Amino acid sequence: MPTVLKSGKYRFFFFSNEGSEECHIHVESGENYAKFWLEPIDLAKSVGYNNKELSEIRGIILHNVKHFKETWDAYFGFKKT
Repeated sequence: MPTVLKSGKYRFFFFSNEGSEECHIHVESGENYAKFWLEPIDLAKSVGYNNKELSEIRGIILHNVKHFKETWDAYFGFKKT
């Protein structure tokens, strides 16, 4: 589970066996968890987060989406288009 970013209480990561899926990022804090697609940015799943927290997480993703995509591509070996 490569950690891509830590921001406040949130840890953003992906699983190393997910290269066949569309580009996305997981986030967790404590017992809470969410998954966001990155193209376009959209919530795929959430467990335990309220709307305010999901909005905060979405803002962090928007601010770091380029970094997340570049890290995904580098890790899974995709070429930039």
